[in-house]
Amino acid sequence: MALPQHIAIVMDGNGRWAEARGEPRTAGHRAGIEPVRRTIRECARLGVRALTLFAFSSENWRRPETEVATLMSLFMDALDREVEELDSNGVRLRIIGNRQSLAVRLQQRIAEAEALTAANTRLDLQVAVSYGGRWDLVEAARRLAARAASGALRPADIDEAALAAELQLSELPDPDLFIRTGGDHRVSNFLLWNIAYAELFFTDTLWPDFDERVLAEAIADFESRERRFGLTGGQVSGRGGA
Repeated sequence: MALPQHIAIVMDGNGRWAEARGEPRTAGHRAGIEPVRRTIRECARLGVRALTLFAFSSENWRRPETEVATLMSLFMDALDREVEELDSNGVRLRIIGNRQSLAVRLQQRIAEAEALTAANTRLDLQVAVSYGGRWDLVEAARRLAARAASGALRPADIDEAALAAELQLSELPDPDLFIRTGGDHRVSNFLLWNIAYAELFFTDTLWPDFDERVLAEAIADFESRERRFGLTGGQVSGRGGA
């Protein structure tokens, strides 16, 4: 089977990694930055075309205020520190999620980083911040409803393609491979529409310990699967039958 062209990752386990070492949860978030770097570099090296990382969900705003403040600070620092390297390595950066919930200064820094890397084509990197799959679908539905109300779109013309075109990942193919670290077996409101036919891989590895070896294990598992998209195995192989 071919290499997955789009990988989506829920980066879970930073807090538990830190607590197991007797450190504050924020130490785990800091330790989680290096695996992000490694994963981006390895995906670019392998020829993966798109990587989408779940950094901060719309539900994470309910976490303790100090933890949220640390995460936002780390995100700002990472943008300042990493964007030039991303650009020099041909990585196009986009932030997906509800930007209006972010500080104005952070919104401005995001816009600058996206503009700097906009022409790059080696790897499309999406980082989901203040993102939720249900929010994504609701926002898409609102835009379609507004167009229908204005007369620019007939309700009868709203189909799967029309809705997909309004989602945050509209410019990209859907993820082929979904990875979640940290041991939990759920998708946690991430890319609910887009992962409809993704292959799911769950690992007990906590995100700060995620490395090239675990990524290779996930990719090997993906390559071992037969992707049928509702067809029979025989249809996929060209043999026909069940």
